[in-house]
This record gives sequence, structure tokens and C-alpha cells, in this order.
Amino acid sequence: MKEFKKHNPPFGKIHFYALKLFNVLNFPPFSWLIDTWTWRKQANFFSVLKNTWKYKLAAKGLILTENERRIKALKDSHKGERCFIIGNGPSLNDCDLTLLKDEVTFGVNGIYLKADKMGWAPTYYTVEDIFVAEDRCDEINVYDKPKNKFFGNYLHYCIEPDDKTLLLNIKADYSLYKNFPHFSKDALRYLWVGGTVSYLSMQLAYYMGFSEVYLIGFDHSYDIPDDAEVKQSEIMSNSDDPNHFDPNYFGKGYRWHDPQVDRMEKSYERAKAEFENDGRRIINATVGGHLEVFPRVDYTTLF
Repeated sequence: MKEFKKHNPPFGKIHFYALKLFNVLNFPPFSWLIDTWTWRKQANFFSVLKNTWKYKLAAKGLILTENERRIKALKDSHKGERCFIIGNGPSLNDCDLTLLKDEVTFGVNGIYLKADKMGWAPTYYTVEDIFVAEDRCDEINVYDKPKNKFFGNYLHYCIEPDDKTLLLNIKADYSLYKNFPHFSKDALRYLWVGGTVSYLSMQLAYYMGFSEVYLIGFDHSYDIPDDAEVKQSEIMSNSDDPNHFDPNYFGKGYRWHDPQVDRMEKSYERAKAEFENDGRRIINATVGGHLEVFPRVDYTTLF
């Protein structure tokens, strides 16, 4: 497992426990001062404080950095258009992906493993999972084909920003709060996790103004191999990955989180409702699979 330079400040445990306390005291005035759940492994109270106000001021119109200026510029930049969010299930191998070459697409995590067969790169690329970012950082950091690459700000210790990188203020709150999960309509302020990186892409698609969002590769079914090492929600693979388009996706030596399909469905139901309340649609064009939250369409009829 790759080691990363620690960016924790002196008396790091004090920072860690202070931030943990703010997560617990997630109500005003504490939640007004600090954006809770926006930090992960590398705890620095002052960095979280700075980022909170950087994004908070940007959402009010006071842009302090180029990162926020570029995020703001994406607001309604694709209003009325359609896009495709590409999941990474095995059914992706049954799709003619050449049809998407001139479409606006969102790719996630290890989509670049299919780069040679696709012959093109997604327009937008998103990673929010710590295990993906850490275990594949060398590949992710040289992946420069997408127009923009979105990462949680908390991944700063393993992601090397380039001129396509945008760091998002992501609230990684997986607690069982009422009406989980929240759905953000303002990517400049923050976005919410929902147990799958595709939920982040859906919020970004809403922010950019897409009126129709098509899903492919959303098989929505996972098997944990018998030889995998399972420690609570962390899984270490010791053999080929049966759940994605490439057996090496989460193959031997790669870590992944326990895929909680029920939690994913709650996220999809929330995204579906938010889009439909605004007269927009999310449509499932996956070949087969088990995701029935969204209306379906035959992928081949879209072109």
C-alpha cells in the first residue's frame, strides 16, 4: 500500500478531535463556522476553516481563487442539453461506446482502463473515494484527457492538481440522518456523498443544467469474492474483480468499500425526484442490470 506524506499540523490529534467534535455538534453556531464532514484522513482544523469560508464566500459571489471561478463558470453551461453518466459495471462491455464519442459524458474512477477500446475520453471525470484515489493515484495523476477532473478537496494529499483539476467541497456524511442523502444544487458551495460516485456526477449534471441524463453501465449488483479480506466496510481483493468491466478494476491488491446497494438506491431516488421536480429526467440506458429506480430506454435507440 502506497505511503503518503502526512500534512497534519503540529499537535495533529488536537486538530483531529476538534474536527470530530464539530461533526458531532453539527448545528449552529458550530455548523456555521466549519463545514462538517468535509475532511477525511488528513486533519487540519485551520485548513478546513479556510476552505469552508473560501467556498462559502464564493457561493455568495466573492471569488477568491481560480478554482472557484472555474466551478462557477460551469453553472448552466450545458443548459437544456443531454449527457451520459458512465457506470463501470460489466454491462459496459456490451455497449458500443463509439456512439458516445461526440456526446457529453461523465466518467468515474477507473474508466481510463477502457481508454484503448473506447478511443475517446469522457468530457468530465470524477473521483471521491479515498481508496480509489490512494491506490490508483499514479494513474489518476497522469490522466489528462478529460476536459475537467473533479475531486474532493480532502484528496489533496494524493492528487496532484493540473490545469484541468477542480477541487470540490464534498460533505462526506454517511450518518443515518433523516431523508438521507441531501442533494446539492450548488456545486460551488458543496456537494453530498450518496454511497456511489455517480451521485456526485448527478449533482454536477444538475448544476451544469443538463435536462436529460442517461445512465449506462449501472449494473447495480455486487458480489464479494470468498477470498476477499473484509474488515468492517473495507474490502481487500485477492483475485479478479467480478463487478466491473475489467477484472483488474478492483483486482488483487486493491481496496474497495462495501457496496451498500440499498443506500445507493436512496441516493438515486433522491436524484430522480430533484431532477423531475425541475422538469428534467434521469433515464437508465444500461444493458440489463438490476437498477429499476429510473425509467429505462434501449441504448441503441438514442443515436
